[in-house]
Amino acid sequence: MQPHKSAICPTREEDYPEWYQQVIRAADLADHAPVRGCMVIKPWGYAIWEKIHGALDGMIKATGHKNAYFPLFIPLSFLQKEAQHVEGFAKECAIVTHHRLELDSKGQLIPAGPLEEPLIVRPTSETIIGEMFARWIESYRDLPLLINQWCNVVRWEMRTRLFLRTTEFLWQECHTAHATSEEAQKETRLGLDTYETLIRDYLAIPTIKGEKTPSERFPGALATFTLESMMQDRKALQSCTSHFLGQNFAKASNIKFNDKNGSQDFAWTTSWGLTTRVIGALIMTHSDDDGLVLPPRVAPEHIVLLPIVHKEEMRAEVMAFAQKLAEDLRKKMFTGAPIGVIVDDRDMRGGDKTWHWIKKGIPLRIEVGPRDIASDRFMLARRDKPHRETAPFSRGDLLEKAAEVLEEMQTLLYAKAQQFLDNHIKRIDSKEEFYAFFTPKNAEAPEIHGGFALSHWSGEEAVEEQVKKDLNVTIRCIPLDGPEEAGHCVISGKPSRKRVIFAKSY
Repeated sequence: MQPHKSAICPTREEDYPEWYQQVIRAADLADHAPVRGCMVIKPWGYAIWEKIHGALDGMIKATGHKNAYFPLFIPLSFLQKEAQHVEGFAKECAIVTHHRLELDSKGQLIPAGPLEEPLIVRPTSETIIGEMFARWIESYRDLPLLINQWCNVVRWEMRTRLFLRTTEFLWQECHTAHATSEEAQKETRLGLDTYETLIRDYLAIPTIKGEKTPSERFPGALATFTLESMMQDRKALQSCTSHFLGQNFAKASNIKFNDKNGSQDFAWTTSWGLTTRVIGALIMTHSDDDGLVLPPRVAPEHIVLLPIVHKEEMRAEVMAFAQKLAEDLRKKMFTGAPIGVIVDDRDMRGGDKTWHWIKKGIPLRIEVGPRDIASDRFMLARRDKPHRETAPFSRGDLLEKAAEVLEEMQTLLYAKAQQFLDNHIKRIDSKEEFYAFFTPKNAEAPEIHGGFALSHWSGEEAVEEQVKKDLNVTIRCIPLDGPEEAGHCVISGKPSRKRVIFAKSY
C-alpha cells in the first residue's frame, strides 16, 4: 500500500510555519485583511471563537464579574499618568490626531480638523477603566468592583501571523478593584485558574502555570502570571496572563476609597485577559498534516452526514433519511447543548466532500447511502483517527453513543497533548547541554528542535538577556508548583533555589 499523501503541503516536519498558514487556509478560518497586519476571521474560525467566548463568559459571570463596555479611544494624557505602562506600550500605539477629512485641490482626501489632544486606539484598557473606577468608587462598600469587557484592541505589530500576532485582535479583559492586597492577589489567581479550566477542559491543551520574571511582567504590574503551552514544534505559546497591579494604577488614576474606620486609601487592582491567540494555540496543539483537528467542545459543529447517492432515483430516500437522522441527533446533548449536525447535500464528489470536512476538523463523519440504510450499518470516522479508519454503528447506537464518542475524543486529545508536553520537557543542568538543546542542526532551515528546558536560574536579568541574544530563548515562567531546590544557574553557575521554564516561543 502506498503511503497516504497528506492534504496539507508542506507537512509539519518540512516547514512548520508554512504548514500552520496552510492549515488556516484549508480550514477556511481566516484571511489577511487589506490593512497590513490585520485579519478577517471567517465564519468557521469565528464560530470557534464564539464557543470559546461562550464558555469563558459563563465562567467569568459565575464568579460575580459583570460585563461592561468602555471606549475604543483613550486620551494620550491617560497613558502618561502611569510611566511604566506608557513606556511598555509606546511603540505599539496607534494614534488618532484628526477628526475630519477634506478634499484638497487635486480631489484627494486629506486629514483636517486636528484634535486638541491625540487619542490612542486602545492597546489595553487599564487607564480608561481606572478613570471610571475613580468616579464609581467612594467607599469600601463599593468594593470589590469586578468588571469584564469583550472587545478588540490594537497593537501596532511589525511581524504578524494570523491569530498568533495581529495588529488588531479580539479579547476579554477583566478589571477589578479591591480593598486589600490579599483580596487582589486572590483575584489574580482566580483569573489564572479560570483560564486553566477553559484551556484544559474546552481546548484540550495542557499548560504550565507560572509567574513571569520581572523583565517579562506586564508594564506597571507588581506580578504577572501566565499559562504556557507547548506547540508541536516544541515552542512555547503564552495562552493568557493575569496581573496583580498593586496600587500603581490606582494611584495614577486616583482610585480612592474610605475604609470602615473612615480612613482613605488607594484601591488594589488587577487585570486579566485572553485573546483570539488561543485559536492559534488550538491549531498548533492538535492539528495534523491533513488539516485542522478540533476538540469537540469548541467545534462549531460535531457531526457531518455525507449522503452517498449513486442512482438518482434513490436521492429522495437517502436525503430524507439523512435529514431525519440529523434531526434526531440534534435532540441529543453534549456538554449541556444539542449536538451540532450538518447534512452536506452539495452536488459534488463524495471524496471532495470528505476531504473538505477533514481539513476543517469536524470531529465525526458519517456516510449515509442506500446500502447503509438497508443494513442499518453506518461507518463512523473520527478526526482523531487515521482518515481511512472507521467503525460500524447502527442507527440506534449512533443516537445512543454519539455524545460518548465526542467526550472520548475530547479526553484523548488532551491526553495526547499532555504526553507530547511531558516527552519534551527536559531537566538540563549544564550550559553545554542547554546550548545544544536549543541549537538547530541546520541553521539555514532550522528543523523542529528543543522543547522546554527545566533549569536553574540565578534570578539575574543578565542571564535572560544572554540566552535571548544567543539562542532566542526566554524564561517562559517560574512554575507555581515547582519545589524549592538548591542548585546552580545553568548559565552563570551562581546559586539558585528554583528551576524555571526556558523555551523558544511565539
